[in-house]
Order: sequence, then C-alpha cells, then structure tokens
Amino acid sequence: MASIKHRLPLNLTLLRGTQWRYDINFEETMLRLFASQVQKAACTVSSTLTKTNSVALVNAARKLSITSRCLAAWPEIQKPAPDFSGTAVVNGDFKNIKLSDYRGKYVVLFFYPLDFTFVCPTELIAFSERISEFKSLNTQLIGVSTDSHFSHLAWINTPRKQGGLGGDLGYPLLSDFNKEISARYNVLLEETGIALRGLFIIDKDGILRQLSVNDLPVGRSVDETLRLIKAFQFVEEHGEVCPANWQPDSKTIKPNPKDSKEYFESVN
Repeated sequence: MASIKHRLPLNLTLLRGTQWRYDINFEETMLRLFASQVQKAACTVSSTLTKTNSVALVNAARKLSITSRCLAAWPEIQKPAPDFSGTAVVNGDFKNIKLSDYRGKYVVLFFYPLDFTFVCPTELIAFSERISEFKSLNTQLIGVSTDSHFSHLAWINTPRKQGGLGGDLGYPLLSDFNKEISARYNVLLEETGIALRGLFIIDKDGILRQLSVNDLPVGRSVDETLRLIKAFQFVEEHGEVCPANWQPDSKTIKPNPKDSKEYFESVN
C-alpha cells in the first residue's frame, strides 16, 4: 500500500488502513492542473478499498473535476455569460436548448432549489404571469433547477391549488440534473445538490449585466427584474445612466462632470 500512496498526486493520505482523505490546495490553478490526476488516482486505488470508501473517494474526485471545469467559467459582470445546454420542458414537450439559441435577445436565467416545494411555485408563476412584459422587452426567461426534466413536466402539469404550476408556464424550464450549470454559475449547494436562488440578466450580445443570489427562504421580485432590464436597455439606447430607484419616467444622468450637474440641481 505504501507504494500506491507515494504514486498519488496532491497528498492523498491513507488513514487507519481503509479511509482516504484528500488534502488539496483549492487554488484555482491547482484545481485546473490536477483535478484529472485526482480522479485517475481515485480510480486506481478504489479496488484496494472497501466498497463504501471506494465510492466516496471516486465521488469526491468527480466533484473536484466538475469544480475545476467550472472555475474557469464562473460568471463575471461585463464578461460573456457561461454557455450551457440541456433538456428543458418547452410548451409541454422536451427540447434541448442552449444559451446561444437566444443571442439577439436579453435573457433572464434564474435558478431555484426544487420542484414541488413552497416558495418556488410562487416565483415561477409570478414570472409567468408577466411574460408579455418580458416579451415586449425582447427578453427570454429560462428557469433552472437540478430536478430532472420529467419532474419539471409533472410539476408543470400539477394544479396550482396543489402547489404546481397549473399547466401553462410560458417559458422553458431547464433541467440541470448533473449540476454542472448550477456549479458553473456558482449557485450550487454541493452538500444538498440544489441551487440557490440566483438570477442573471444577460444582454443581447451574451454579456452578463446583473446577478443576484438569494438564500433559499426568500423569493425574488419580478418588478425589480423588469426595472433592471428597462434600465440597461435605456442606457444602451440613450447613453445616459440611471440613478437609484430609477423608473422609466424618472430623470437620468449625463455621465460627465459638467452635464451631470443638470440632474443633481434638479433633484437636490
């Protein structure tokens, strides 16, 4: 066993004869360089361990490998949003979708924890009931959770009075069953395998303009999401910037030292 131990990368340490611990520097560079080595090493030594410890080691290595792939693509404001693809429920059918399908439109990508829960249906229904407003802003909604697409379909078809979505959603519900999209957008709770309530506004060129993440118990505001889209689109069209609590009928600011005084003099 000692010879096997010395061949392992990243200080995989043998404890009490059968239990393995990986002592890994989680610096981004180290993850990228050595995640694949850890996974290979886990597979190499798994035959020498008990079944339980073997599975645990291989699963830990797989998680590390997923994390290393996602680190390079974590979302950043003003940078291209991480691409994704997967199976979604669209108009009652299964369809493979990807972010690039919606280039030329704004996209609101929002994650939620689980189908058949409590806050989640209130959010998804609230967004669905305002779908015409999003369409008028050339904006595509996409909901995502780590449930399967089969679970999504069953939930969509469950009556609202029973905690379902009532059969008519109005936008794709994407399955992230392998957890990679949630990890890529940095909203995955690895301990439970579910996503936090992350919301990402992506512009028509695929650039991330806004992100917010709620903890599990509190739902999001559809009004605020619409306000933000309108504000970003106003800036794109007019070149002026939007102050705090801006609404479409509010004053805006010319972004230079001289002309900005026009705004400040009018509101102070």
